[in-house]
Amino acid sequence: MTMRPLPKQNELNRLNKAIAELYHDLCVRLGISDSVFDIFYAIAALGDGCCQKDICDYAFTSKQTIHSAIHKLEKEGMLRLSPGKGREMHIYLTAAGEQFTREKIDPVIAGENEALSQMPSDETDQLLLLTEKYASCLRGQLQKGKPV
Repeated sequence: MTMRPLPKQNELNRLNKAIAELYHDLCVRLGISDSVFDIFYAIAALGDGCCQKDICDYAFTSKQTIHSAIHKLEKEGMLRLSPGKGREMHIYLTAAGEQFTREKIDPVIAGENEALSQMPSDETDQLLLLTEKYASCLRGQLQKGKPV
């Protein structure tokens, strides 16, 4: 017999996918890939000059995907790479990358901020706390080999 998700897990999974679809649809409207969005968003959050590894960790995206997208953006004149320690690469926005961020990424962040501001502060704190707790519990279960 096939195991079915509990109603609350089913709803949580559905909501996570709905949010992911919102961002994917946004990327389609912006005419960019999800990974390009993730790179510029991560730079906006982490700061100019962050490392490629930090972008991967922030966006939960594979090194190969981010690496390919970064090099494409470098060729397009949107990003500049600068070596750091060892094989570490620091990522900087060019003037074109800064303009892209102002036009495409900053309005998204403003919209996200506005959406959160429509909720009482204690609710947003609780949402973040409980989402992190769930992610941690799920990570623990999946690392234990569940499901097999």
